[in-house]
Amino acid sequence: MTTKSAPTRETPVPRTGPRALRTPGGLSLRLDVRALTVVVLLIVAAFAASVVLIGTGDFPISTGDVVKTLIGEGNPGQELIVNELRLPRVLVGLLVGASLGLGGALFQAVSRNPLGSPDVLGLGQGATAGALVMIVLFSGSTTQVTLGALVGGLVTGTAIYLLAWKRGVHGYRLVLVGIGVSAMATAVNGYLITKADFVDAARAVVWMTGTLDGRDWKQVWPLLVLVCVLVPLVLANARGLRMMEMGDDVSHALGVRVERVRLVLMVSAVLLTAAATAAAGPVSFVALTAPQLARRLTRSPGPNLVPSLCMGAALLVTADWASQRLFGDGQLPVGVVTGVLGGVYLLWLLVTERKAGRI
Repeated sequence: MTTKSAPTRETPVPRTGPRALRTPGGLSLRLDVRALTVVVLLIVAAFAASVVLIGTGDFPISTGDVVKTLIGEGNPGQELIVNELRLPRVLVGLLVGASLGLGGALFQAVSRNPLGSPDVLGLGQGATAGALVMIVLFSGSTTQVTLGALVGGLVTGTAIYLLAWKRGVHGYRLVLVGIGVSAMATAVNGYLITKADFVDAARAVVWMTGTLDGRDWKQVWPLLVLVCVLVPLVLANARGLRMMEMGDDVSHALGVRVERVRLVLMVSAVLLTAAATAAAGPVSFVALTAPQLARRLTRSPGPNLVPSLCMGAALLVTADWASQRLFGDGQLPVGVVTGVLGGVYLLWLLVTERKAGRI
């Protein structure tokens, strides 16, 4: 004789993945709870690191006094140190990190390759070449060096796009052309350094390392305006970029104007990278590691544009704090710290991929 067991009710498992929200008007919104949580935590981390960084220096200021000064309740001495000397440097760091993180995410998504970042494609080297031309050949001012870096990045990006074009731009061809252009730009940079006098060569080497020293409001405003213009443009094309990950033919069938979207996003990524390089020099590995770290935290497919932006900002201000506090009395350029951390991460990633049998 058999008995029927009573049906059991399974305990519902909390969902942390994408959810669809519907409004009374019939509109629907796809919400990824985990990705949203990661973005909020990264914003908090970037803000906390910024406050700590502002309070760091020869004249230390407590966290509470930094916050009071930022909201206009500090004494005149604190306002001078915070608002005029340290805040611009931190804002440049946040904007440069955000620009590199977003630019790296765009290049990796367009090329469909985790190595498709501005570091590998040669955009940083191209912007460096433009800056070195102004430093070595014309002994240019800070503004002229910035413009030279911006023009160099744009020329390099245009050359990569045109050389990689063959009935469209495809990922592996883009990466291979970028590696070649990067090698050529690196050779040009080495030649320019050898032709510079001692003072200009020392200035160029410091700039080439990537540094936030001496940054003021002159670097903040142009970069802020560019970010405010390009970020909404990129996000407006994010849906097309996500569909392009399924392939160009499928994207065309779904109504995506593939080459138009690809061109807009690549131009935006080039401008973001060139502007970041113009403001702080070629800060290495942020554009490569920020999108990968953001994807591992969100565990979400797709380009992860906003998490990559926030991750880049948090990474750079944290690295800047480390460059000032972890090496005794001597301060390192922030590019040295990001290079070390990025190199360690890249080695770990390669070992992990090798153990998983993917390389």
